[in-house]
Amino acid sequence: MSSAAPSPSGPSGPSGPSGPPGTDALLGPADVRELAAALGVRPTKQRGQNFVIDANTVRRIVRTARVRPTDVVVEIGPGLGSLTLALLAEAAWVTAVEIDDVLAGALPATVAARLPARADRFALVHRDALRVTELPGPAPTALVANLPYNVAVPVLLHMLAVFPTLEHGLVMVQSEVADRLAAEPGSRVYGVPSVKAAWYAEVRRAGAIGRNVFWPAPNVDSGLVSLVRREPPRTSAGRREVFAVVDAAFAQRRKTLRAALAGWAGSAAAAEAALRAAGIDPRARGEALTIEDFAAVAERKGSTA
Repeated sequence: MSSAAPSPSGPSGPSGPSGPPGTDALLGPADVRELAAALGVRPTKQRGQNFVIDANTVRRIVRTARVRPTDVVVEIGPGLGSLTLALLAEAAWVTAVEIDDVLAGALPATVAARLPARADRFALVHRDALRVTELPGPAPTALVANLPYNVAVPVLLHMLAVFPTLEHGLVMVQSEVADRLAAEPGSRVYGVPSVKAAWYAEVRRAGAIGRNVFWPAPNVDSGLVSLVRREPPRTSAGRREVFAVVDAAFAQRRKTLRAALAGWAGSAAAAEAALRAAGIDPRARGEALTIEDFAAVAERKGSTA
């Protein structure tokens, strides 16, 4: 966890937000660009950096996420702090996880300058989110984030697995990723992200976000995905065992489950036996199964015909 860096010049410097006392602490387009210039920051495609520059959009995200005054929020990839400030204004505590050295060093100063009364409710973890296994402060209850498109699904699944106290969340991701996460069985975009997310939560699309609220504007549309924690399927199989079936089923999604699961089960005949024991037609394909179905198949590995 990094400590606060010296306050940079620009809109988040020691003078705080520009304008008279009481001016909205959230970052607008000019604030974002001035702060980025002061820090020498140029958004990079490698890390999927597209900074939100519209205050109304971050207000909408916080509102749609139903952030409560008692919530302890974890935010992934806060960037310059646009969403961070909006979350801090509503939640009991916010922990931001940032991998970028410059952004991680500057964010505590931005928070202290623009929301000084809430600065003691903020913590920064300077680390790759995929390597985070613990967080400072109270246990997190909500995940709210603008996730980098290139790592959105792995980061989301990692956080849900590592922090079982997360009760709900809202993530902004690439529109087609949002569709996949929220897809129902039978949909052509239903796949590994859909099934694995369903292990942890009830998932649904919660809106669309235009390109013009970002700087730089991405070449893809964005979508909001809402998550509400649910109990995993009641099964004697472990999560890894169930996910192994899911991976095998969709690795060759055009094949029947009898064929797709042959490697997982040891043979096509063994796969058919497990499927029949779970009450599933061996001629079905992975996109027809719910997470409960996959759990049932995992339980029956090694069944005899």
